[in-house]
Parts: sequence; structure tokens; C-alpha cells
Amino acid sequence: MITKSSNLVIVEGSLVPADGAGELARGRVEIDVATGLIVETGEARGTGDLVLDDEHIILAGIIDQHVHAREDPSGEEVYKESFQTAGEAAVNGGVVAIVDMPNNPEAPVDDESYRKKKGLTAGSLVDILLYAGVGPGTGPLSFEVPYKTYMGPSIGHLFFRNEEVLRETLSRYQGQFVAFHAEDPIILEDNKDAETHFLRRPPEAEVEAIELILRMGEDYGIRPHICHLSTAAGLELICDARKRGVRVTTEVTPHHLYYDQDNAQTFSAPSYLQCNPPIRTRLDRIALIEGLRSGDIECLATDHAPHTLEEKDRGISGVTQLDTFGAFLFWLLEEGFDLQTIQRACCEVPGRFLGRYLPHRYGRVEPGFVGSLTVLKKESFTVRRSGIKSRAGWSPFEGVTFPGRVSHTIVRGNIYPQLD
Repeated sequence: MITKSSNLVIVEGSLVPADGAGELARGRVEIDVATGLIVETGEARGTGDLVLDDEHIILAGIIDQHVHAREDPSGEEVYKESFQTAGEAAVNGGVVAIVDMPNNPEAPVDDESYRKKKGLTAGSLVDILLYAGVGPGTGPLSFEVPYKTYMGPSIGHLFFRNEEVLRETLSRYQGQFVAFHAEDPIILEDNKDAETHFLRRPPEAEVEAIELILRMGEDYGIRPHICHLSTAAGLELICDARKRGVRVTTEVTPHHLYYDQDNAQTFSAPSYLQCNPPIRTRLDRIALIEGLRSGDIECLATDHAPHTLEEKDRGISGVTQLDTFGAFLFWLLEEGFDLQTIQRACCEVPGRFLGRYLPHRYGRVEPGFVGSLTVLKKESFTVRRSGIKSRAGWSPFEGVTFPGRVSHTIVRGNIYPQLD
């Protein structure tokens, strides 16, 4: 039950402790709705605006660090998604903030284009940070933002075709955080006529791209981040680079953890799982699961990439996952993950990332942090198209029954109940 009686929103229930310390414990969180910030935490008193039983779990607020909301000033792709519909899908999936990618028709590559796109985010239900795009001839913005580089063709026109131009451009981004779509364009070109999508974008395209990224990180003093890691060999390269002192981070998607070349055939429409980089082998999938568990992969991010059903039927790459982020966490629990590890990868790590660029702190249930929370419930939940809020209208987990679901999403003190 939700009530509202003052300028504070008070939530009580079982909280996941920060930093992996301790077990679930009942607690109280007070959020100032005027500022959207947590003002006090403490022991539960049995009263509040939202008092939850022990079947519920309160996380520090899921943040999705890799989303394609599709909207830009041109408006050309809002039929796929918009900041409004992406926000609705995010809330549906327990996500309180997203980081949007720049491969738009009108890409945010300078101060003016970045600010124009940023102005479109105001109507979303969730907080939004934008990546700026890195393309041939671009340079850093005059203010702090994260950057995204597409090393080869994927979706959109913002990418590089050769190493020379890529190096010349990145040499201007010293000291910046630069995320990479790591697939080597020459290998992609050499394999473009292969029989399957898996063969057209082979594992060595990612591995060789990561090798180059790590060298450029050292050469130009950038802070590289590898998006949607999909290979065991790529993870090994990243771990070895860290031993040399390279500051490199990475992320993995739910679909690369859940699906492989074998079990993907059990999905009702296997071709809909086409994505860049592709679904890999079972051994790759197992390595990624263990990498996330150990912390070698710091972050879980969806690469939410909505397209229409008609476009998916024509073979376009990309899957949509904002709606199912929270429910998917129960699959991780079944795989032996603990709640502290999940909170670290989904809330704390991306929360620190957001805090570098936005004016408030995210990812912890502490006074002074943004009052955004994800509430999960231990209750069987089957993913259906009818429950998807994304404009894409489908999910790679259709028909999957998870042992839990999102109960409430709280964004800066605003409570969005799902089924309770």
C-alpha cells in the first residue's frame, strides 16, 4: 500500500547492504521529494508511505549504462523509441537512470548538438546521461561528458573504417573516458559474405579490436571502457592489461550471459536475437558469467536497442531489455550470484559513473544520494509481450519464467508500483 502524508517519502523494507557487508536487514529510507535526495536512513519503525514485507528486496536503484533511446533532434527514429517510452520501459524494469548512446542520425558530437539532444530528455520518467559521439574529425566538448567510439559499422553512420583515422582522432581525447564498440572493421569487411551473422562478426573481430583499444589507451592516455563484452579471449586480454596498470573497464549484457549459439535456438524467434556483437559460444557465456561474478566485469548493462518487429523480421541487429532488467536479476540469483554482487554491478558501479558527470551521487542508499530505489519481489513472473512498455514491443525473454519481478520503481521519491 502507498500513502503520502508529507514532503518526505518514507520506504521501509529489507535493504541490500552496500559494499558486500552483511545480510539483508530491515531498514528505513526517507527521501525529500523536493530535492529527490535521501535525507535519512535508519532502523525500521513499521510506518511509512511504502512498508514492504520480507518477500521484497530493496536495491539502491538499477542504472543501465548502455541504452539506445533512439531520439535525437532530427526525430527520424522516434518510431523505434523515444526518451519518454524508454523511460516508461525503464521504470517497468526497475531502472531508475539510463546512459544513452550517440549513434543517432543527428549525432551529439559537439557542444551544440549535445545540448540540443540533452534538451529532449526532460520529459523522461528517469534520469538520463548522454554519451557524446567520437567520429572522424571530432574533438572533446568544452564540458565533461563520457564518449563513445564505434570502431566499425554497426547501426548508424558514426564509425571508423581504418586505424589511421581512429588513432588521429583519439589522440585529441587524452584523459577522457571513452567507451568502445569493439569490433575490427577490416575483419568485419573480410567476413561480410559469410553464411551466418555469427560468422560475419567472428570472435577475432572483438579480440583484435580490444588489443588495439588497450594499446591506444596507453598511447593516448584515454580511459577505455569495453562495451558489451562477448568473448572469453577478450576478457583475458582485459585482465592481463590491468596487471600492467592499464585503467580499463568493461560491461556485459543479459543476452550474452543467458544465450549462446546452442540454447538461442530454443527461443521462439531465434533470428530476433541477432545483435552486434553476436551471441557467442557456451564457453564464452560461462566465462562472462564468472567474470561478472568475480568483478573482472564491473557492470551489467542491457545494450537496449529497440527496432520495430518489421525491422527485426528484415534482419536488423539489436535486442530490447529495459523492461526485463529487474526480473533478470533473479536468474543471476539462480546462477549463484549474491545480492551484494548484483547491487555492485547494477547500482554502485554505474552509480559512480553517473556521479562523474551529473550533479548528484547515485548507487547507494545513504543520506545525500539520489533517492531512487528498485524494489524486487520474490514472486514467479513470466515475460509476455503484453507487458512490454518499450516501443519495440518484444523481448528476448518472452516466455521465460523468472522466480521474481519488479514490484516498485522509485525515482527521486516518486513511487511507480508495478503489480502491488
